[in-house]
Amino acid sequence: MSELKNQDCPFCGEKKCTLKEEELDIPYFGRVFVFSMECEGCGARKADVEPAVRKEPCKYTLEVESEEDLNIKVVKSGEATLKIPHIITIESGPASEGYVTNVEGVLERVKKIIESSVDTDEEDGSKDKARNLIKKLNKALVGREKIKIILEDPSGNSAIISDKAQKSKM
Repeated sequence: MSELKNQDCPFCGEKKCTLKEEELDIPYFGRVFVFSMECEGCGARKADVEPAVRKEPCKYTLEVESEEDLNIKVVKSGEATLKIPHIITIESGPASEGYVTNVEGVLERVKKIIESSVDTDEEDGSKDKARNLIKKLNKALVGREKIKIILEDPSGNSAIISDKAQKSKM
Protein backbone atom coordinates (compact mmCIF):
# COMPACT_ATOMS: atom_id res chain seq x y z
CA MET A 1 0.00 0.00 0.00
CA SER A 2 1.27 3.45 -0.80
CA GLU A 3 0.48 6.37 1.48
CA LEU A 4 1.05 10.12 1.26
CA LYS A 5 0.66 12.11 4.49
CA ASN A 6 0.30 15.86 5.08
CA GLN A 7 -1.26 16.62 1.70
CA ASP A 8 -3.49 19.62 0.93
CA CYS A 9 -7.11 18.77 1.76
CA PRO A 10 -9.44 19.62 -1.16
CA PHE A 11 -12.14 20.61 1.37
CA CYS A 12 -10.42 22.68 4.08
CA GLY A 13 -7.03 23.37 2.43
CA GLU A 14 -4.99 22.28 5.46
CA LYS A 15 -1.99 20.02 4.99
CA LYS A 16 -3.56 17.31 7.16
CA CYS A 17 -4.85 14.97 4.46
CA THR A 18 -3.63 11.37 4.06
CA LEU A 19 -3.98 9.73 0.64
CA LYS A 20 -3.83 5.94 0.31
CA GLU A 21 -3.78 3.57 -2.64
CA GLU A 22 -3.88 -0.20 -2.37
CA GLU A 23 -4.01 -2.89 -5.04
CA LEU A 24 -6.10 -5.97 -4.24
CA ASP A 25 -6.80 -9.15 -6.17
CA ILE A 26 -10.42 -10.09 -5.46
CA PRO A 27 -11.37 -13.69 -6.38
CA TYR A 28 -13.85 -13.90 -9.29
CA PHE A 29 -13.57 -10.15 -9.86
CA GLY A 30 -9.92 -9.42 -10.59
CA ARG A 31 -7.39 -6.76 -9.65
CA VAL A 32 -8.71 -3.50 -8.23
CA PHE A 33 -7.24 -0.30 -6.86
CA VAL A 34 -8.72 1.08 -3.65
CA PHE A 35 -8.17 4.83 -3.23
CA SER A 36 -8.95 6.77 -0.07
CA MET A 37 -8.36 10.15 1.52
CA GLU A 38 -8.91 11.28 5.07
CA CYS A 39 -8.30 14.71 6.58
CA GLU A 40 -7.36 15.02 10.25
CA GLY A 41 -8.22 18.72 10.08
CA CYS A 42 -11.84 18.72 8.95
CA GLY A 43 -12.68 15.00 9.09
CA ALA A 44 -13.44 14.74 5.37
CA ARG A 45 -13.28 11.20 3.96
CA LYS A 46 -13.58 9.82 0.45
CA ALA A 47 -12.94 6.38 -1.00
CA ASP A 48 -13.34 4.66 -4.34
CA VAL A 49 -12.63 1.35 -6.03
CA GLU A 50 -11.46 1.00 -9.63
CA PRO A 51 -10.66 -2.22 -11.46
CA ALA A 52 -7.36 -2.54 -13.28
CA VAL A 53 -9.30 -3.26 -16.49
CA ARG A 54 -12.29 -1.23 -17.79
CA LYS A 55 -15.52 -3.25 -18.03
CA GLU A 56 -18.97 -3.10 -19.62
CA PRO A 57 -21.86 -1.46 -17.73
CA CYS A 58 -23.50 -4.01 -15.44
CA LYS A 59 -26.38 -4.70 -13.12
CA TYR A 60 -26.30 -7.25 -10.29
CA THR A 61 -29.37 -8.48 -8.41
CA LEU A 62 -29.20 -10.59 -5.27
CA GLU A 63 -32.01 -12.06 -3.18
CA VAL A 64 -30.73 -12.18 0.40
CA GLU A 65 -32.59 -15.10 1.96
CA SER A 66 -30.44 -16.41 4.81
CA GLU A 67 -27.77 -15.53 7.33
CA GLU A 68 -25.16 -17.18 5.07
CA ASP A 69 -26.01 -14.66 2.33
CA LEU A 70 -24.75 -11.87 4.61
CA ASN A 71 -21.18 -13.04 3.89
CA ILE A 72 -21.44 -12.56 0.11
CA LYS A 73 -18.75 -10.13 -1.09
CA VAL A 74 -19.87 -6.80 -2.61
CA VAL A 75 -17.61 -4.50 -4.65
CA LYS A 76 -19.22 -1.07 -5.24
CA SER A 77 -17.57 1.70 -7.23
CA GLY A 78 -18.32 5.36 -6.67
CA GLU A 79 -20.26 5.38 -9.94
CA ALA A 80 -22.70 2.63 -8.89
CA THR A 81 -26.28 3.10 -7.76
CA LEU A 82 -27.37 0.86 -4.87
CA LYS A 83 -31.04 -0.08 -4.64
CA ILE A 84 -32.87 -2.00 -1.96
CA PRO A 85 -36.49 -1.96 -3.19
CA HIS A 86 -39.06 -0.49 -0.78
CA ILE A 87 -36.21 0.71 1.47
CA ILE A 88 -33.68 2.99 -0.23
CA THR A 89 -31.96 4.05 -3.45
CA ILE A 90 -28.49 5.53 -3.13
CA GLU A 91 -27.56 7.31 -6.36
CA SER A 92 -24.00 7.85 -7.47
CA GLY A 93 -22.64 11.38 -7.30
CA PRO A 94 -19.72 13.48 -6.10
CA ALA A 95 -20.12 12.25 -2.49
CA SER A 96 -20.65 8.60 -3.49
CA GLU A 97 -18.03 6.24 -2.14
CA GLY A 98 -16.65 3.02 -3.51
CA TYR A 99 -15.98 0.14 -1.16
CA VAL A 100 -15.33 -3.57 -0.81
CA THR A 101 -17.50 -5.23 1.86
CA ASN A 102 -20.08 -7.97 2.24
CA VAL A 103 -23.90 -7.93 2.22
CA GLU A 104 -23.95 -7.40 5.99
CA GLY A 105 -21.69 -4.35 5.55
CA VAL A 106 -24.01 -2.93 2.88
CA LEU A 107 -27.07 -3.36 5.12
CA GLU A 108 -25.26 -1.78 8.08
CA ARG A 109 -24.30 1.24 5.91
CA VAL A 110 -27.91 1.64 4.79
CA LYS A 111 -29.13 1.32 8.38
CA LYS A 112 -26.78 4.13 9.49
CA ILE A 113 -28.08 6.39 6.71
CA ILE A 114 -31.69 5.78 7.75
CA GLU A 115 -30.85 6.20 11.46
CA SER A 116 -29.22 9.56 10.76
CA SER A 117 -32.36 10.69 8.93
CA VAL A 118 -34.48 9.77 11.99
CA ASP A 119 -32.29 12.06 14.12
CA THR A 120 -32.73 15.03 11.77
CA ASP A 121 -36.30 14.47 10.52
CA GLU A 122 -38.97 16.47 12.31
CA GLU A 123 -42.08 14.91 10.77
CA ASP A 124 -43.58 12.19 12.96
CA GLY A 125 -44.78 10.12 9.97
CA SER A 126 -41.35 9.93 8.42
CA LYS A 127 -39.81 8.93 11.77
CA ASP A 128 -42.22 6.00 12.01
CA LYS A 129 -41.44 4.96 8.47
CA ALA A 130 -37.69 5.14 9.15
CA ARG A 131 -38.08 3.05 12.31
CA ASN A 132 -40.02 0.41 10.34
CA LEU A 133 -37.27 0.31 7.68
CA ILE A 134 -34.66 -0.15 10.41
CA LYS A 135 -36.71 -3.04 11.88
CA LYS A 136 -36.85 -4.66 8.45
CA LEU A 137 -33.07 -4.27 8.02
CA ASN A 138 -32.44 -5.70 11.50
CA LYS A 139 -34.53 -8.77 10.61
CA ALA A 140 -32.56 -9.18 7.37
CA LEU A 141 -29.30 -8.92 9.36
CA VAL A 142 -30.28 -12.04 11.34
CA GLY A 143 -31.65 -13.95 8.33
CA ARG A 144 -35.35 -13.54 9.23
CA GLU A 145 -36.33 -11.20 6.39
CA LYS A 146 -35.77 -11.61 2.67
CA ILE A 147 -34.38 -8.55 0.98
CA LYS A 148 -33.23 -7.71 -2.54
CA ILE A 149 -30.05 -5.80 -3.35
CA ILE A 150 -29.48 -4.28 -6.79
CA LEU A 151 -26.20 -2.70 -7.93
CA GLU A 152 -26.25 -0.77 -11.22
CA ASP A 153 -22.91 0.47 -12.49
CA PRO A 154 -22.42 2.27 -15.83
CA SER A 155 -18.64 1.88 -15.40
CA GLY A 156 -18.85 -1.90 -14.86
CA ASN A 157 -16.61 -1.56 -11.81
CA SER A 158 -18.99 -3.16 -9.31
CA ALA A 159 -19.97 -6.74 -8.54
CA ILE A 160 -21.84 -9.00 -6.17
CA ILE A 161 -19.60 -12.04 -6.07
CA SER A 162 -21.84 -15.08 -5.71
CA ASP A 163 -23.45 -17.73 -7.88
CA LYS A 164 -26.76 -16.51 -6.40
CA ALA A 165 -26.30 -13.04 -7.89
CA GLN A 166 -27.83 -12.45 -11.30
CA LYS A 167 -25.71 -10.36 -13.63
CA SER A 168 -27.28 -8.52 -16.55
CA LYS A 169 -26.44 -5.68 -18.90
CA MET A 170 -27.78 -2.21 -18.26
